[in-house]
Amino acid sequence: MRRDTLNTLGRTGVLGLGCVLAMTACGGSGGSDDQDGPVVFWDTSGPGESAVFRDLAEGCAASGGFEVAVEQVAFDQALNNFKNAAQGGQGPDVLRAEVAWVAQLAHNGLIQDLAGTGLDDQGDFLATPWSSTQFDGATYAVPQVTDTLALLYNRELLDEAGVEPPTSWEELLDIAPDLGGDSAFFVNNDGYYALPFIYSAGGDLLDVENQTIVVNSDEAVAGLGTARALLDEGAARTAQDPGNSYGNMKAAFASGEVAMIVDGPWAVADLLDGAAFQDPENLGVAPLPGPADGDGNGPVGGHDYVIRQGSERTDDAVSLIECMSGVEAQTTVAVELGLLPTRESVYEDPEVAEHPVVSAFSAAVERAHPRPWIAEGNELFDPLKIGYADVLAGNLSPAEAAEQVATAYQDTVVPDYTIG
Repeated sequence: MRRDTLNTLGRTGVLGLGCVLAMTACGGSGGSDDQDGPVVFWDTSGPGESAVFRDLAEGCAASGGFEVAVEQVAFDQALNNFKNAAQGGQGPDVLRAEVAWVAQLAHNGLIQDLAGTGLDDQGDFLATPWSSTQFDGATYAVPQVTDTLALLYNRELLDEAGVEPPTSWEELLDIAPDLGGDSAFFVNNDGYYALPFIYSAGGDLLDVENQTIVVNSDEAVAGLGTARALLDEGAARTAQDPGNSYGNMKAAFASGEVAMIVDGPWAVADLLDGAAFQDPENLGVAPLPGPADGDGNGPVGGHDYVIRQGSERTDDAVSLIECMSGVEAQTTVAVELGLLPTRESVYEDPEVAEHPVVSAFSAAVERAHPRPWIAEGNELFDPLKIGYADVLAGNLSPAEAAEQVATAYQDTVVPDYTIG
């Protein structure tokens, strides 16, 4: 395990990266646009990541002979802000988009079909992240990073209790008393974090091929029931302030108040600033528990680069994306931030292969469950969040909440689907 690599996460940018990339063949036809002003790039990464992406963008622009303006946009506001701006012919030239946004933005005609730009060639991009760039038979994005959820744990607390990371939810119930009962695990009430329970039980949200809503299936209900059972059995806690569940979860884990959480590689940089992880090696990563050993799986996530429809800086935007999604840039992101590359060749780099976070999450990625790449995919989470939060709060049974979510899907999200 590379202590020096982990110690840099979330604390440093990419020193000298602009100079390095300036000497690297990033490709593209930078500087060929006639318009004045920089290429505007909306970066939706978190505070522990943004310095690295800013340095990457500025280095790529310098090597391409054009200017870039990197604007930090809050992730939870970026989609609506982009849609509102793009509908009026305004907004950034390049957006760092969550994978579920791509189909929606393409369906709405707000991002460019990348045919003929050179960005529509899969090359050595991994098949699963590449699938998120496709809509209606065309390529609308380029994969930036891929991810999924895994079990993050405090090595010291588990060692003191004499227990190993659980490989099943039943095992978590068994070891919770040794970890202080509800201090063992924190259940985040966000809909995305309900997916490991649903997927691991054999459930899903939609059957896209048969246009059926299946969030209310027996399997999905059982998964929601598992999450509730962890609370009922005193093996876990959830947020007292349900409106800030994710922040509460990270704070409790980073301080050492709870021993385990479920989160993704994007959280590592911030967690290493916490009191419990001043020694970075104290942060452990394991595959998700499931109903039985080895059955846990989380959702495929990640981010893609897209170009706004109508951008007057398309040539330079293409050059920027070619560079920022290239092998050198993805290697830097993996080594500096522990985020998972989308190119197969990047995993062959020794520093990437040895990186403790990348290598730890690779097993979870192999088990990751695909999400529905439909225009309405991002809209599936609001109804699920409401229903899941009601389950965790004890306001609804898992079956009642699942029926409520299924009805909301049919009423407001996928009206052409039938409820299974």
